Amino acid sequence: MRILHTSDWHLGQHFLGKSREAEHQAFLDWLVAQVQAQGVDALIIAGDVFDTGTPPSYARRLYSRFIVSLQNTCCQQLVVVGGNHDSVATLHESKELLACLNTFVVGGVSKDPQEQVLVLNNRHGEPGAVICAIPYVRPRDVLESQAGESGESKQLALQQAIANHYQTIYAEAQKLANGALPIIATGHLTTVGGQLSESVREIYIGTLSAFPATAFPDAQYIALGHLHRAQLVAKQEHIRYCGSPIPLSFDEVGGEKQVNIVDFHGASLDKIESIAVPAFRPLISLKGSLESIEQQLADLASQPWQHPLDPWLEVEITTANYLHDLQNRVEQLVMAKKALANVELLRVRRKRSRSPAAAFANAGQSLNELSVNEVFAQRLQQETLSDEQQQRLTSAFQEVLEAVHSAQDAPQKEVAQ
Repeated sequence: MRILHTSDWHLGQHFLGKSREAEHQAFLDWLVAQVQAQGVDALIIAGDVFDTGTPPSYARRLYSRFIVSLQNTCCQQLVVVGGNHDSVATLHESKELLACLNTFVVGGVSKDPQEQVLVLNNRHGEPGAVICAIPYVRPRDVLESQAGESGESKQLALQQAIANHYQTIYAEAQKLANGALPIIATGHLTTVGGQLSESVREIYIGTLSAFPATAFPDAQYIALGHLHRAQLVAKQEHIRYCGSPIPLSFDEVGGEKQVNIVDFHGASLDKIESIAVPAFRPLISLKGSLESIEQQLADLASQPWQHPLDPWLEVEITTANYLHDLQNRVEQLVMAKKALANVELLRVRRKRSRSPAAAFANAGQSLNELSVNEVFAQRLQQETLSDEQQQRLTSAFQEVLEAVHSAQDAPQKEVAQ
């Protein structure tokens, strides 16, 4: 039995005002070719198929066309689980129809555990594995809030509730596997020690910071999503994030993007192979003083380009001064290099060389240079507070921020006429 593990497509993402449609289309075309070339029996998408709960129409088309394209390959099944960016309603609106195309969709936690378990067939049409299709688990799905609970109590309660959910689904899978088939589990969450990137929105904010690897069931392979950097969990080969297929932020530049090919022999894990995803569009991040940036641009101009899509550029200038014409200066430096005519400058940022609080207070810092969390953190630094007060304020702020994100991602409800 051979599966392919991918996640965090974020179809419909707008990157600093730019659409990623061309990159996602190139990836999906490549993925279909890989499925056929690698002889994949089943493909698993471990959450965040879409970037928002109400994805644009072109993102839905990419998703639908990909599923149709799989029908012409050796792939027997597609398993799709929801992530924290996905709307359960959006994923489930075509669930029954997609089932006719060998696609098993689990957008959210089901009341019936059996609805999250499926026997996967191999290329010969024979049972090859059993999957515990576990999506992003929202606290309301598995837990009832108790009045007067501390933050620590909430965290422990949610961690235990998610662990219990895994064990419940795993018990159902064991009945189907009967010791003769390997069991695969999915998940969309942050694990203890996981490496985050700028584009990863924290989940379970204020209640669960990370899920311990020891709380996963004893499955032969655990296919995770949410973290965009490919990585092992707790140094265990069989628990993996495959990462996002394209860089979703500039700080993901430099890390190789990949999908995982997983082979099973009988009821045991045989081997895991990572397949590198081509860089369809280069994201380039240059950092340093204004003088060093000019030299870096010259070096960049001397490099040959061998990518199907034009590069996008970010420049971060290190300076203690607020330069009102910084954007214009950098644009002029880029325009002066004819070899960089196809490079599009998307963002110019200033990195403060002094302490964040001082720079914020005295250097006329622009808000567009900061993230929401950075603004809050710098404002907090200006107050005289105890560690406990800072922790309580930060927890309250993060809960409000998550509520705002959830409201933005919620599907729009149709108004009854």
